[in-house]
Amino acid sequence: MPKKLPWKRIALWGGIALALFVAVEVVVAGIGAPPLPPSQSGITLKGGHVSGNKISTKSWSFDYASAQLSPDGTTGSVQGVRNGIVLRHGKPYLKISAAQITLDTTSLNFTAIGKVHVEFIDDPAKRSFDTDLVQWTNSAKMLVMDHPSYLHTGDQTLKIENLSVDFDKNVVHVGKIGGAIRLPHPTRTQPPGR
Repeated sequence: MPKKLPWKRIALWGGIALALFVAVEVVVAGIGAPPLPPSQSGITLKGGHVSGNKISTKSWSFDYASAQLSPDGTTGSVQGVRNGIVLRHGKPYLKISAAQITLDTTSLNFTAIGKVHVEFIDDPAKRSFDTDLVQWTNSAKMLVMDHPSYLHTGDQTLKIENLSVDFDKNVVHVGKIGGAIRLPHPTRTQPPGR
């Protein structure tokens, strides 16, 4: 006569094995849990700070629409830059807006691309530039526009092939210029010939 299988014992041991399997899987699944999203309080970088939609350092600051920073915060890309400020001797000197800026928070260098607008702050001549590439080298305090740029002053515009501004020496190097500007003529106080 065939022996009867002890179904109650098999079911009990099967239930215990299933419970152990589920417990182990829950523990193992928790090991690889994704990190919590960053808080809204911002990230502090060596030499700078990111908070909300603003990144700032001792040399520049940018308000932006969106940003992607590397995990260690040393490099990144910010899009939709507006109200960017480049500082000279700790004071606002240039205002910048750009479609995108790639930056290095260790060297404080940045490259602005796309539609880029740069203007001098508190400039009586109201000078500004429009271009598609601007590079800032922080160690040399040098702003370089290697692509054609358009200099606007008042209602006049000049095309400049390239331009560099040395902030430390307060020197501007201008490449080939195209266009014309009107210079004001002095008014005469006496009729000619007298």
